[in-house]
Amino acid sequence: MSRDFSPPPAAVVEADVARALAEDLGSGDVTASLLPDNEDVAYLLCKQDAVIAGRPWFDACYRALDPQIAIDWRIAEGDRVGKGTVLATLQGRARSLVSAERASLNFLQTLSGTATLTAAYVDAVRGTRARILDTRKTIPGLRLAQKYAVRVGGGVNHRIGLFDAMMLKENHVRAAGGLTAAIRAARALHPSLPLIVEVETLAQLEEALQAGCERILIDDFDAQTRKMAVRIADGRIPLEVSGGVDLAGVRAIAEDGVDCISIGALTKHVQAIDLSMKLGPPPSPAS
Repeated sequence: MSRDFSPPPAAVVEADVARALAEDLGSGDVTASLLPDNEDVAYLLCKQDAVIAGRPWFDACYRALDPQIAIDWRIAEGDRVGKGTVLATLQGRARSLVSAERASLNFLQTLSGTATLTAAYVDAVRGTRARILDTRKTIPGLRLAQKYAVRVGGGVNHRIGLFDAMMLKENHVRAAGGLTAAIRAARALHPSLPLIVEVETLAQLEEALQAGCERILIDDFDAQTRKMAVRIADGRIPLEVSGGVDLAGVRAIAEDGVDCISIGALTKHVQAIDLSMKLGPPPSPAS
């Protein structure tokens, strides 16, 4: 798997963590107060096959609550691990170990879920020219975290928000009086921003190719029309497929020769990875 990913700025991670700890701890962990606050150890267990993502958030949870907690990771970010893998061991005050447990696991299990699903799609199209892209269908407040997890899984980020690229869809084209008019208006207003244009017919595809843009989205084309679109575009402008894509069918779409496949399910249909943290030393490997 590619290691070409980097987390969001530390301030973003720390702000995510601050919100998570505030909503979980409130005025204090009343149950943890039952524990003697002695030095203890714990281990982090992965209970299914997964691609691990979210270590910066996990670490930041403990760093914010108790900087004296020592975390010894046994895996790297982006590693594929099997069921039963001990991901890390922790050492520090028992109350701190348990109080940061849920927030830290929530980040790690959620982001690992996104990375794992992304990796499955990337594996499915391997050997084709297609890249797997995410969308803006993210958990509110965690967009940068989830888009980071997509990169960890080998995917590519689409635009981050409504500010860093222009995307012309049916309503924009209608309001502008036509596709070419919409493209010209977009270029005049924001000439430095990438421009993505959605087309609904092959005639619109020809028009977009003539007018020019950075990428053309062929949304909901059937297989035959999609193959014709690839022949018409002939590599002049990258083609993106979106809508109705699932893991079973993504390989066939990629083999039609498209350049990008965007999949909202990567960040919308989140299936968290099953993780647990247990006090005590990790079990000895089976002999």
